Amino acid sequence: MTKKAFALRLDPAVHAAVERLAASELRSANAQIEMLLREALARRGIEVPVAKPPKRGRPKKGE
Repeated sequence: MTKKAFALRLDPAVHAAVERLAASELRSANAQIEMLLREALARRGIEVPVAKPPKRGRPKKGE
């Protein structure tokens, strides 16, 4: 899974609120913003599939 990086300009008060919310839910601010965007899209009827995480560890023999 690759993620697209881009600059996001936020009002400092909004950023501080996101950081507080993220800390209370044990997430990074980036993960919190992504979750909030997914929730907002879902409320508008736009479902975004969650990407599968990359496989971890060594590949099995024969793969």
